[in-house]
Amino acid sequence: MRVLSYNLRKHAAAHELEQLVERWEANVLCLQEADTRALPEHIAGLKLARATERNRLGLALYYRENMFRLGDAVVLSLKRSLHDIVLRPAHERLLGVRLTDIDAGTEVIVASFHAAPLTALNSLRRHQIRAALGALERLGPGLPMLMVGDYNYPVFKERLHERVRGAGYDLTLSDSRTYTRYRFFKGHYDFATSQGLTIDDVTTLPQGSSDHLPILVRASYR
Repeated sequence: MRVLSYNLRKHAAAHELEQLVERWEANVLCLQEADTRALPEHIAGLKLARATERNRLGLALYYRENMFRLGDAVVLSLKRSLHDIVLRPAHERLLGVRLTDIDAGTEVIVASFHAAPLTALNSLRRHQIRAALGALERLGPGLPMLMVGDYNYPVFKERLHERVRGAGYDLTLSDSRTYTRYRFFKGHYDFATSQGLTIDDVTTLPQGSSDHLPILVRASYR
């Protein structure tokens, strides 16, 4: 399974998606900060499974129809930061779908996640991650699961690793940094949380029009 995740920076990098999917042979595409009203039904052979609706710049997930069958989906509003309350940039920060891998004959949960912005505390983002993982577990109890996206987690990732592992999940960072906009906040912001999968690698792809670099997650069933 090859899952590509990309924060489009207010949809500015949307024009890159066709080439990215084709170049990296992605069979699932997870988007953040997408203008959901402007998204096409298909991108380079991938079909739109679901997109958020309550915020213009939201989440979307595409899948390859000859590889997967689409099942149920979950869209979740997570605990809000002060930034969210005042400026209301986003309501729905989790989009997860249950897919059936046709060749493997197994189901898997894949999700696009966008944590609260840098103005929020890491404690709030940890709360959001816990709530998101709980919602995905209810969507498919016991199924393999992969949640990718923009975690906005600038420092103290070791503590996050410990908490995620303690809850029974794996947290995997990409091979190089994924965020470049602010001098003091460069680093790994986009990564993957998984359960019941072997993460072969997480690769940071070349930078395009976004301040986030896309990542490609290659995963296999245990």
